[in-house]
Amino acid sequence: MTEALSLFPHSPPWVGTLAGLALLVFASSAANFIVKHVILRLIARLIPTALPAPVAISARLANIVPAVIVSAGIALVPHLPEWAVTVTRNVVGAFIVLTIALAVSRALSFANELYSERPHAASRPIKGYIQVAKIVVYCAAALLMLAVLMEQSPLLLLSGLGALAAVLMLVFKDTILSLVASVQLTSNDMLRVGDWIEMPQLNADGDVIDIALHTVKVQNWDKTITTIPTHRLISESYKNWRGMQESGGRRIKRALLIDQSSAHFLTMEEMERLRRFALIDTYLSDKRGELEEWNAAQVEAGRDPVNQRRVTNLGTFRAYVFAYLQANPRIAREMTLLVRQLQPTAQGLPLEVYCFTATTAWGDYEAIQSDIFDHLISVIPEFGLRLFQEPSGFDTHLLVEGMGEQAAA
Repeated sequence: MTEALSLFPHSPPWVGTLAGLALLVFASSAANFIVKHVILRLIARLIPTALPAPVAISARLANIVPAVIVSAGIALVPHLPEWAVTVTRNVVGAFIVLTIALAVSRALSFANELYSERPHAASRPIKGYIQVAKIVVYCAAALLMLAVLMEQSPLLLLSGLGALAAVLMLVFKDTILSLVASVQLTSNDMLRVGDWIEMPQLNADGDVIDIALHTVKVQNWDKTITTIPTHRLISESYKNWRGMQESGGRRIKRALLIDQSSAHFLTMEEMERLRRFALIDTYLSDKRGELEEWNAAQVEAGRDPVNQRRVTNLGTFRAYVFAYLQANPRIAREMTLLVRQLQPTAQGLPLEVYCFTATTAWGDYEAIQSDIFDHLISVIPEFGLRLFQEPSGFDTHLLVEGMGEQAAA
């Protein structure tokens, strides 16, 4: 550069300075063009098109070449003040540090993308650790950039940070809590991407779509997104439905409220009529034999007939519901199956169905549950039972009509 500028010995000093700067800009621009449009294109041909991240990383690192040329060539520009050379070199050095930090950050993101394609990535996500690594890289880069600009040793600046430890702990409090929570969630396999969780205190009820360092995103069933701080998944309780999904069955727990005044003993005619139901034919036969044996013993002992046992329509209906569920192919037989009476209430006697469907699909589950209770509600009058229901406007209308007819008569 000096030899080229010596061709103009009688020119003013500022002309040489401008010419030197122009040559430096041209040299750095030419190097930038060659690296990005020639060398990088050759490298891109060697990298599969399905992996664009390495090309982006290389393009980021390519910015170092013109920066190095500027840093080395700024001292050759004639008549340039020493302070300008120093400032330029410091700024270029900080730019190189920043460029390397951005490239490392992109490389970490690329590593996370590759890991997410592995089969066990959903159960062992590393996104939180990647974000911690990025924070460390950016903090180190900021420290090095400051050291380069101030022309001080990074160790000297680092020692000065000890006095700011309390402030740093306060600033990074959420980050530290989230890091610990992320490690516990991952190591204990408490949460995976794709899990259905419920957290009523935060209005979260849906699938986990992302697990990051600071937040966990849940897509609710109404398609809204709830963002939960990671550390709250450790400090507070939530329900994870993964066990239900892995078991292959989903629980049905619903009760029919039966009018207790409709319960009564079955007569022989009613028992014969109910034997039309194939599901309880065997039950009625066995029950009849058991009761006849018991009652015969009571008669022999001279007991009053009030001590005899008889079949009830409520017990027979309970046996019918149990047999109906056992015969239903869409109910899981290897899981718990109960038909039980609960505590009587002012709204009737709850007869609860407790069983599991043979599928966990939401739509199929709702269809199976609805079909079961459609049938039970429709068949219950055959047993002489009534379901409890609060009086409605239609009931009031019938009452008024009945009173009007009586008054007219």
